[in-house]
Amino acid sequence: MTIPAHLSYTTDHEWLALDGDTCTVGVTEYAATALGDVVFVEAPEVGQAVTAAEACGEIESTKAVSDLIAPVSGEVVEVNPTLRDKPGLINSDPYQEGWIFRVRVTRTPADLLDANAYAAHIGEA
Repeated sequence: MTIPAHLSYTTDHEWLALDGDTCTVGVTEYAATALGDVVFVEAPEVGQAVTAAEACGEIESTKAVSDLIAPVSGEVVEVNPTLRDKPGLINSDPYQEGWIFRVRVTRTPADLLDANAYAAHIGEA
């Protein structure tokens, strides 16, 4: 299981990469594997306000529909347009091409996990 050290994680299995006041958000390889084949992604819209720890979209797979939980609070500034036609990128490349959206951050929760803590959370440590 890949858990990149440079990312932060939530207990809801989202990852985020902070870059100044903006962060890129996706779901972890662990979540993508648990979901099964992703067939549709409902991401938040550009301009939409998201709140940390609250649902902001959905990921539909062959197994289930799961909420997409915002890892930070802020305004969505970009959505990955490739996921409309290729939602399976979340399964095949969750940390690069399978990113879901970017947020201009107004609040970062204190309970984000580093790679080691996330590994322990999913039983990989």
